[in-house]
This record gives sequence, structure tokens and C-alpha cells, in this order.
Amino acid sequence: MSLLPYIEQIERKEHLVFEEMQQAAQLIFNEQTPKEQIAFFLTAMSAKGETAHEVAGLASVMKSHAVAVDVPEGIYIDNCGTGGDGLQSFNISTTSAFVLAGGSISVAKHGNRKVSSASGSSDVLEALGITLLPNIEQTSELLKQHGIAFLHAPNMHPKLKRIGEVRQAIGKPTIFNLVGPLTNPVPLKTQFVGINRPTFTMDYAEVLHMLGRERAIVVSGAQGMDEASLDGENTFVLLDRGDMIPFKLRAEDVGLAAQPLSAIRGGTPAENADIMRDLLKGKQSVYFDTVLLNAGIGFFAYGLAATMKEGIDMAKDSILSGRAYEKLENIVAYSQKQMQEEPVK
Repeated sequence: MSLLPYIEQIERKEHLVFEEMQQAAQLIFNEQTPKEQIAFFLTAMSAKGETAHEVAGLASVMKSHAVAVDVPEGIYIDNCGTGGDGLQSFNISTTSAFVLAGGSISVAKHGNRKVSSASGSSDVLEALGITLLPNIEQTSELLKQHGIAFLHAPNMHPKLKRIGEVRQAIGKPTIFNLVGPLTNPVPLKTQFVGINRPTFTMDYAEVLHMLGRERAIVVSGAQGMDEASLDGENTFVLLDRGDMIPFKLRAEDVGLAAQPLSAIRGGTPAENADIMRDLLKGKQSVYFDTVLLNAGIGFFAYGLAATMKEGIDMAKDSILSGRAYEKLENIVAYSQKQMQEEPVK
């Protein structure tokens, strides 16, 4: 089998149905498929524009190739975004993950190194002193002990290495950016996803529904930011047991001051780690308010907060009580302990 018939179909601007996309995805993950074909397929798909069925079809195959993670019973949330917005913001969703965990939510945060930003989730975690644990038992142990774990995508998806090389060569977002947040190997009933396409929020909510999420929120912020922004209008869709409810919201609607996107730019992993530590220690800033907004939405997506405003209050309490920073310290301490024990084994 070859990807060429699918490439020709896509170049005719014909969408693939779910099953066709699954067949094409199996070929993408096949080591025998030439990299050039994969690159042509991905660029043609981007030029055509992805559909909900295509995204869901690829996600289902990618997840089937992921490692199995045996996790404690519970309802887990992931707040990983698609990336690819090119806005160079600091690590908002990674910081928000600690805030959510500080509010007694179980967080299984999927992430990767930088692709289109100065510091990806995995980059800033390493700068904080957190190892990207390849050991599945350790990931499960972290979830059991501390209610939060970070799942470095290459460890969870070993078959992605070859595809990653193709994506790096392409050098711009592809369907894999959209699929990344959908392939967490931990079973998710709820999710909060930021995407860089305001016109695709309803389609993305449909994908989440197709993949079995009971409740989820999709957001696209100002200038296609893959987080909720303090600047301008945010485009949302709430998925609630099959119902998909679109709405718009500004920071001022939930009691936060509007701020330009330029105010939340990040830097190197080390610089972003400093921003994160200060924020989780309670330092008030535009970074702080941005995390309040996004973590607040996470509490609402999970169903713990009845409104986003209530979620923001929960986020503030998680930080100012010291619980969010304590989660960071716990994960760093666990990582350091594992690093010290590793040579002995």
C-alpha cells in the first residue's frame, strides 16, 4: 500500500472519511512508508484544511500505537494545547497544570519539546529540575502520590520519532499539532484544549465527542492563541455530554483586566521556569492573571466549578494557599530522587 492515492485525493480537495484517514494513518506509522510521501501527505492535508473526521481518524490510530499506562482509578484532565500559534508566550498550560493539581484535580499533562516556540512544555520542565520520566511505573506512581504527572510525548509515542523528523523538515504546523492533545495514553473523560484556529473550535469539540470525552472545553484566544487570552475576545465551545455550546468571552467578563499579548511573552526555558516559580509563589503580574484565567477554565471544564468566575477563584486559592507551588516542589523532589537512584539500579 502507498499514501499516493490518498495524497491525490487530498490534492483534489476531497476530504477523507474516518476509515480512510485511519488507513492512511496506519501507513504514516509504517516504517516502510517513504518519508517524502508522509511529507507530501501532511502538507497537502494542511493546504486542503483538516476535517473533524480526519483529525479523529489520525488520533485514534496514533493513540493505538501509544504505550499503555496503568493509572490509578480516577477522573483525569489534560490541558495540553495544540501549539503552533507562533506567539512566543510563556508556558501557560504547564503552569496551569500545577494550579489545577493544587485544587485537588488529577492532571495527566501531555507535552513535548518546542516546535514553534522558544520553550515547549518538556523544555521548561527540565529547566525546573523535572526529569521526563520514561518509566511508565513512575508516571503511575506520580499520579497516585501527587495527582499530577507530565507525559513527554516521545516517551508515550515511540513510533513518532520518524514522523517527528518529517515534521521538523516541514517546519510549520500540520495535522499532528491538532492531534497531539487528543492522544494522551491516560483515559480522559474531560479535557481543556487550546487550539490556534478560531474557526475550528466547533469541529474540535466534535472530535473530542467522537473520541469519548464526556465534558470538554475548546478555546482559541486572540490572534489564534492556543490558550485563553486576556487580550480581546476568546472563542469557546463547551462540550457537555454530546451538547456543543459555542460562546465568546473577554477577560473583563470574568473580572480580569485586559492586557496585550506582548505582555505575556516568554523566553528561554530557564527564563520561563523563573516566571513559573515566581507566579506559583504568588507574585501578581499579567502572567499570574493569564494563568488564573486558564486554570479557572480548567476547573470549569472539569466540572468542579459551576462557572468560569468560580474557577478563577479556585485557581487563585490554589496559588495563594501555597498548594500549587507545593505540587511543583513535590514533582521536582520526586524527579531528583529518581535521578539519584538511577545509577544504582
